Amino acid sequence: MLADDTAVHVWLRGDGHARPHGEDPECGCVAHWDDGPTGLAFGIPPVTRVLHQVLLCFGIEEFFVCVESALRRGLLTAQDLDWLRENTNRDARRALDLVRWDADSGLESLLRWRLRRHGLRVRTQVSIPSTGRVDLLIGDQLIIEADGDGNHDGESHRHRDLVRDANAAMWGYSSLRFDYAMIVHDWDLVERAILATLITLR
Repeated sequence: MLADDTAVHVWLRGDGHARPHGEDPECGCVAHWDDGPTGLAFGIPPVTRVLHQVLLCFGIEEFFVCVESALRRGLLTAQDLDWLRENTNRDARRALDLVRWDADSGLESLLRWRLRRHGLRVRTQVSIPSTGRVDLLIGDQLIIEADGDGNHDGESHRHRDLVRDANAAMWGYSSLRFDYAMIVHDWDLVERAILATLITLR
């Protein structure tokens, strides 16, 4: 995901030119050429143009996650989504058809995106009796919790998570928890665990 990228990304107008970097061999900035309006030359580019460059630079998966994050934060309007549909490729337009505003984190978005090819019914932020809201519910019984950095560290958080899982089990749910490293860097294991658990729940 984008959090792993440490390069500096610079927006450059299509009719402009890049300034020389001098003798600095350490400079690894990434140039993004974009024919944006002239009035934006010295300002912060709109979110739509940033998302367009995310698509070009990082690909469709990063684009999907960032669009959902922008929607969640109220940074995109219906007109913005229309602009993206008109100024991106077919794959991006298909991704835009799947975006939702209620994904609570990039990890949730990434899970939904990567699971889409299996045709599963995946709901986000579902309320479970005596448990509370869960990150994802696949089908009717499988709870998926995406434990982001810092949100589930420490004994008190670990205990709370175990209590939630136990309460969910009393209501007939099974729970799987994955952290950032697993979801982002060990997807094959995460995917196999989810699919195997779904088989046992049939």
